[in-house]
Amino acid sequence: MSTEERPDRAWRPDANEPPFARSADADVDFMTAALDEARVAASRGEVPVGCVLVDRAGRTVARAHNLRETLRDPTAHAEMLAVRSAALNLGAWRLEGVTAYVTLEPCAMCAGALVHARVDRVVYGCDDPKSGAVRSLFSIGDDGRLNHRFEVTSGVLASECAAVLSTFFASLRSRP
Repeated sequence: MSTEERPDRAWRPDANEPPFARSADADVDFMTAALDEARVAASRGEVPVGCVLVDRAGRTVARAHNLRETLRDPTAHAEMLAVRSAALNLGAWRLEGVTAYVTLEPCAMCAGALVHARVDRVVYGCDDPKSGAVRSLFSIGDDGRLNHRFEVTSGVLASECAAVLSTFFASLRSRP
């Protein structure tokens, strides 16, 4: 997880608080922060995926990047780490009013965690045709059989998110 400053643990979201102005500019700003996390992951030899969780007031409540290799943990995806961190920071497992910004379309495990955490919205950069579970292979966040659904916005800084992944995997293939 990032060593960024953590929000005050005593803070609780207020259901009556108006949501921050949802705009394409805000989505780009928070996706840029998620890309920063992805670049940190790449610098550590991790698959470069980053995630930033933002509350309804527009405050970052958690940020993380993949740490599967570092932690030797198959569940250490950026989204899983960010959800765990946000739950600790907010003192609650329900992340109502939270938007997740992720550089790569979440997999089934992460999409399921986002449903269980009750996030309101998932914004992601590039599609994942091999394991994407929000739009590409499955629509977990929009499955009416589940107890919660979230709104999805895709394609925010898609080319930048894809480029970070492509560069990382090209560098792996070029190694002797």
